[in-house]
Formats: sequence, C-alpha cells, structure tokens
Amino acid sequence: MQNTPLKSLKKIFGYETFRDQQQEIIEGLIRGEDAFVLMPTGGGKSLCYQIPALHRPGVGIVISPLISLMKDQVDALNACGVRAAFYNSSLKSGEARQVLAMLNNQELDLLYLAPERLMNNDFVDRLTNIPIALFAIDEAHCISQWGHDFRPEYAKLDRLRRVFPDIPIIALTATAEPHTRRDILERLQLIRSRCYISSFDRPNIRYTVFEKQKPFGQLTAFLQDRQNEAGIVYCLSRKRVEKVASQLIDAGYRAASYHAGLPAGQRKKVQEDFLRDDVRIIVATVAFGMGIDKSNIRFVVHFDIPKNIESYYQETGRAGRDGMAAEALLLFGYGDIALARGLIEKTWNQEQKRIELHKLNAMVGFAETLSCRRRVLLGYFGENLAKDCGNCDICLDPPELVDVTEDARKALSCVYRVGQRFGMGHVIDVLRGSKKERLLQLRHDKLSTYGIGREQSQEFWGSLLRHLVQNGYLEQDVGKFSVLKLNETAWPLLRGEKTLEMAQPRVRTVTKTRKKGQPAGDIDHDRELFEKLRIVRKNLADEAGVPPFVIFNDATLAQMAAYLPTDDKSMMRIHGVGFHKLEQYGPVFLQEINAHIQNS
Repeated sequence: MQNTPLKSLKKIFGYETFRDQQQEIIEGLIRGEDAFVLMPTGGGKSLCYQIPALHRPGVGIVISPLISLMKDQVDALNACGVRAAFYNSSLKSGEARQVLAMLNNQELDLLYLAPERLMNNDFVDRLTNIPIALFAIDEAHCISQWGHDFRPEYAKLDRLRRVFPDIPIIALTATAEPHTRRDILERLQLIRSRCYISSFDRPNIRYTVFEKQKPFGQLTAFLQDRQNEAGIVYCLSRKRVEKVASQLIDAGYRAASYHAGLPAGQRKKVQEDFLRDDVRIIVATVAFGMGIDKSNIRFVVHFDIPKNIESYYQETGRAGRDGMAAEALLLFGYGDIALARGLIEKTWNQEQKRIELHKLNAMVGFAETLSCRRRVLLGYFGENLAKDCGNCDICLDPPELVDVTEDARKALSCVYRVGQRFGMGHVIDVLRGSKKERLLQLRHDKLSTYGIGREQSQEFWGSLLRHLVQNGYLEQDVGKFSVLKLNETAWPLLRGEKTLEMAQPRVRTVTKTRKKGQPAGDIDHDRELFEKLRIVRKNLADEAGVPPFVIFNDATLAQMAAYLPTDDKSMMRIHGVGFHKLEQYGPVFLQEINAHIQNS
C-alpha cells in the first residue's frame, strides 16, 4: 500500500489530521513546487517541510538561524524515528565527520544548517554531488531589512536558486507584515512560488496589558499561582534582567537570567535547564528564545515594551505552542517608550530610523488601545477579525470610561502656565501642590494652577497627561527632555468647546487574568493524573538526555489524563502518539494511568 503524507503524519508524528493548508503545502513540495509559508508560531510550520523530505528522494536541507533550534528539532525528530542531524559549530570534530559521512552515504532524511555553513563554497560543492530533496529556509524574515530581526548572512541565500534551479525551496516565517513578505519573495527569487498565508490568530493565548506601576509587584501577583509552570520574562536591558531574576530567586521561584553578556557555557546551561524543566522561569533579553522549540511554555511576560509588534508577536508566540491555554502579559511604561525612541533616534541610517519609529509607534498603539487587542494585533499583519476575541483583557474586563474634561482643562492650563518648558513629572508636582525645592525656587507655587489637582493621585494625573499626548492635545518632545507643549487641538478643549473621556487605570486588576472566562485551548482533564504523568515524562527525559516535551508535549499528557487510555489501541488515539513513541514510551505511561484508575 502506498505511503501517503497523511499516513506519515499519523505513523511518525502521531497526528490524525493536517491543520489548515498543511496538506496543500506538503503535496506541492512533494511535486517539486516552491512555497512561501506564513504561519503563526505553533501552527505546524516544521511539518510542512519535514514530511515532504521523507517523501522525496534525497536529504532535506533546513537553514536555521540558531544552534539551539537545530538541536531541539533534531532531538524531536529522532524521538519519532526520523533520521535527522545538525551540522554546526557545537559539534566536536569527530561528531562533525560522522554527520558528513551520513550525508555522503545518503543516510539522512533531514540536515539542519546555519546559513553561513551552508553557503560556504566547499559545502555548496559537496551538496551538488548529493541528492537534495528540498531546501527549507526557516525564520525567513531574517533576510529582509524590513524584518524585525535582519541578519546579513541570510542575504547570500539567493544563490540557492542559481546553483540548484530544480530543487524546491520553501521559505517559512511566523512574523512578516506585507512589506517584509514582498522583500522575502524578491530576495529569494520566489516571485512565482505559491504563497500560503495562514491566520495569525493564536486563540489559546490571552493578551493582557497593564500600565507599569511597581512592576515587580505586578509580576509576582501574576506569578502567584504559576509556581509549577514554565515561562519567560523579557526585559530590555541586561541590568534589568539580572535584577528581576535575582528578585524572583529571592522570592522562591526557580528562575535564571539569560543575556548576551553571559559566558557561552552559562547561557547554554541555563537554556538546557529551562528546556528540561529544571528551571521554570527564564528572565531574558531578546537574545533568548528565537527558535526555542519548548512546547509547554505557559506564559510570556514583557517587563518592558518591545520595539515592534513583530517582536511582541513572535515572543508571545513562544507560549502555548502545544495549543493549550497560555498567557501573554505586557507591562507598559511610557519611560520605556522614551528610552526606545531615544535609542532609535541615534541610528545613522535615516531609512532604518524611519522604519523603526513607524514600528515602535504601532507597538505603542497596540498597548494603548481600548478595543479588542487581538483585532489590533491581527490588523497590523493585514488580517481582519470578524468579532472581538473574548480572550484579552479588554474583552474580558471592558474599561470604564469617565468624563475627564474638567481635569484635562486643568492639566492643559498647567502645561501652559509653566511655559511649556517642563516634563510630565514637574507638571504633576505643580497640579498636586508639591513643596519640592526646585518647584519653589522657580516660584511655580505662585501659579494659578498650583495645587488645583490635590484631590487626584499622581497616577491619575500621569494617566491623564499621557492620554492627552496620545490623543494629540499635547506634544511630548523626546529630543528635549520630554517637555510638554500644547498642540492646536488643545485650545477647543481648554475653551470648553469639546469634552474628553478616558478609561480608568487598570493596574489594580493584574491578578484577574487567571480567573476570568474559560481559557481557549484548555482541556478538561484529571489534574492529579496529569502531574503524575509529568513526573514520568521528566524521568524518561532525564534518562534519554532530552527535554521533556520531546517525549510528549503537555497537550498529549492532558489528553491522556482526560481520556484515560488503558491499552495500545486506545493510546494510539491520543494526539501526538505515533508508532515509534508508542513502542518506546507507551508501556510506562499506560502503567501509570492504569495504576491511577485502580487507586481512584
């Protein structure tokens, strides 16, 4: 009987059906057609080239930007019985020779390489003498300067089409708005390729944004009932990474820091500890995570605002890759925005500066929105959501709008009275009647607006002034110490010709993200059995020297704990259990399930 892609999907990977567009992409590649695939993280991009490589003669060559991604994917493929290897600088000389020997002897189904290694002249010559099934270019946005993670070494990949004109090429990415997509197609000479653009929606991820105030307290409130869950906390600077990681460790969390300033050996150990569930929380700069294949990350926290929506989308997308409920929390501080803008302003390349400022402004717009966050996020990538998502903080807890016209007039008047020469902090001090020495020296205690806002908190005035900036009534001159100036639109509001509403601050609700609504992707299962199965999985993973999710992901364990398979036949119906894994791990899990049933 002929082996089909669908049979390979079940037999090797343990999945019953293809996801949206997967089968069409796979069959096209098997026929020798090129493809451009835009699919969200966790959407099943890897299967789009892994299965065709098993159905075409020769070896599939996968170009990947990070060594960590190669190892994770090779471990997962080997666990499914696929002949896969990677060839990079992490290998010792003997190991490298062994991989090359397997390549030359046509003993590999898939080989993972970095772009620098692949485009070395000697290596390209080697490949011309070996049957090639396909070329898969992962994280293809790296080839574009419009992409959020441009890498010059990717630019050489356009040579593949010239040297291997008859070998199909598939380019894949999870994050590319329309301009980046066109750039990828042109640079890789894939203009005539089929383009497959899946929905960017990750309905299992709950998006939440809170204005940053006492951020470490907000973080620990969020983590309070997540002690045994894996997650990532992203910070903009190495210094903040170290501080937050240290505070979490002191608070009893199994946390570790990760950034480019740490020794390579330490970074490697931290990453392996995280992958193997020995460390639960990684506090990191954006140096951590691209290509991390850990499927059981349950939350991603941005302690600082990212510089663009692509980064935010990709980083939050590392949560819930197994399809189970996950959370993305962003702590949104305007000081962070000013810092990010200042760094961008130092860019000498004017075109790059324009692009980066455009992207930062879009990110700020997402954080400030009072409408469904998923709609704003998907809209950035050119996708329209038919209705509100029901799984973001705005949908679950709609903000209360209050009339702030009178207070807005007080604030605008105060900015005018201080000569439009001071920043937000000083204006608030005047409004609240501060006795600070500098304010008194400037005689601003004699102004008519001094103390007229005593009844409101500092946080309220900060929120209102930012609201006035966001809505164009005030201008914040970042280049001149962020001083506030009135725009023309402020005068009708000052004269009482317009009214203004503002959402109530939302900081107080940070702990509600866990409780509201049924999380998308949640599976109703026996929690006690699930924890027992996690222990079994961890022990097997430690014995095999691989991350636990390589054995089975959380969604597979949750299905076991929901449907209670008691024999091989019923175990094969569980999502993610293929023949190879059933044979290798099935008996141990079945024993645990049967023992649990007997003792219940």
